[in-house]
Amino acid sequence: MHETFYDVMRRQGITRRSFLKYCSLAAGALGLSPAFAPQIAEAMETKPRIPVLWLHGLECTCCSESFIRSAHPLAKDVILSMISLDYDDTIMAAAGDQAEAIIEETIKKYDGNFILAVEGNAPLDEDGMYCIIAGKPFVEQLRHVAEHAKAIISWGSCASWGCVQAARPNPTRATPTHKVPNMPDKPIIKVPGCPPISEVMTAVITYMLTFEKMPSLDNQGRPKMFYSQRIHDKCYRRPHFDAGQFVEEFDDEGAKKGYCLYKVGCKGPTTYNACSTVRWNGGLSFPIQAGHPCIGCSEDGFWDKGGFYDRLTDVKGFGIEANADEIGTTAAAIVGGAAAIHAGVSVVKRIAQKGDDA
Repeated sequence: MHETFYDVMRRQGITRRSFLKYCSLAAGALGLSPAFAPQIAEAMETKPRIPVLWLHGLECTCCSESFIRSAHPLAKDVILSMISLDYDDTIMAAAGDQAEAIIEETIKKYDGNFILAVEGNAPLDEDGMYCIIAGKPFVEQLRHVAEHAKAIISWGSCASWGCVQAARPNPTRATPTHKVPNMPDKPIIKVPGCPPISEVMTAVITYMLTFEKMPSLDNQGRPKMFYSQRIHDKCYRRPHFDAGQFVEEFDDEGAKKGYCLYKVGCKGPTTYNACSTVRWNGGLSFPIQAGHPCIGCSEDGFWDKGGFYDRLTDVKGFGIEANADEIGTTAAAIVGGAAAIHAGVSVVKRIAQKGDDA
């Protein structure tokens, strides 16, 4: 039996006070109220760590790179305490036959009770020969491990949607996890992004450990707690969009003033992710804050859609008739009209005042 999260923390010399503070931070990372901190604490104290087998198909390792940079909670706490990361060929010490034997040991010991994390996708052409793991096509390893898993997490846009490997003409027939033929019927959580936000990745694991169930998913299989709103909805540059103040080209005066990046291709209005709220690098920044438009990397087919610096068409602002190019003129007209009305009302008041005095 694996140790609980709290057992490991105590062995590491973590105080009870620090443990409870951690639980409060975890609740915040999950978008929950502080009232859930005791429930998280109970789960950490009583439930064994979750065994995880983390497989890698066609990918660039950016998801793993993101995951190990999580700050709330720290990735080291997730890896060493919250979960039992039994297999991950990117960060594990074992190699070769010793590493591959761990997969079968975990399956035998925790059949139906471990999480399969998938980074990257499976190429199907030439019988899967474009991605070979331990002498066999990755797609075979994926199906085998999935057959015994409790649930599957598709880390990143490669596993969730296919990403660049599956972009046209897709010579290897790279295929996202949920579309691989003959996959076992297991629940799949998609955590898209290229890469996903690190705290989003660790929070999904925390939620599953705490509540022993999958988080609420949207109609595309993504956790609603992080993918229910567009980046545009919570972007700090949104007031500039509504006012018709846009960056026309990089490094112009609008760019220096922090205007909206819509006209230089920002995909925030059509991209669902938590970048504008959770942000990156421990909440330090995100692409739009750094002056670069969102490229929509968490959306299905974003590579094929292309046009990363081309503006979206027919994005609505105030009212359903005005698109973004018309907003500035409309906003100015509204302000001018309001000023005229105010002036007219003032004149009427002065005339009425004179009449009363007479």
